[in-house]
Amino acid sequence: MAPIYPRLWRYCLAQTGKRDRADDLAQKTCLRALEKHESYQVGTHLDRWLFRMAHRLWLNEIRATAVRTGGGLVALEETEIPDSSVTAEENIFLSEVFTKIGALPEGQRVVVLLAYVEGFTYQETADTLGIPIGTVMSRLASARKKVAGALSASAVEAGV
Repeated sequence: MAPIYPRLWRYCLAQTGKRDRADDLAQKTCLRALEKHESYQVGTHLDRWLFRMAHRLWLNEIRATAVRTGGGLVALEETEIPDSSVTAEENIFLSEVFTKIGALPEGQRVVVLLAYVEGFTYQETADTLGIPIGTVMSRLASARKKVAGALSASAVEAGV
């Protein structure tokens, strides 16, 4: 589980929008995984099993509090993934992309995170979230349109 933990935490951060809540959700996920270890099928993808568990725990937490507290993705610098090969302009652009992704509705934001950030296939994303693959594809298409439209609007405002 240790090699997957940074990715799991990043996913939890994207879900909750806050570091302390991401810590809590990731820890709850690991605890639940240890409690339910007998349900894990050896030879299957542990990361998908953990992501699905984290997703369900987050949904349960939202339902229990009846308040949507997830603020979406956080600022790019908070993801702690420095890349010295990226120029300042690219960093600004990436930061803006992450901001636009963070503004997406939760369903779209989650599929973008799993498919594009974590590299899951559409089918793996569908299985992780327990939704049809067609739903994944339509949410990704809608998300791409919204982000592209928002980025185009930002470019026009900036005079680019």
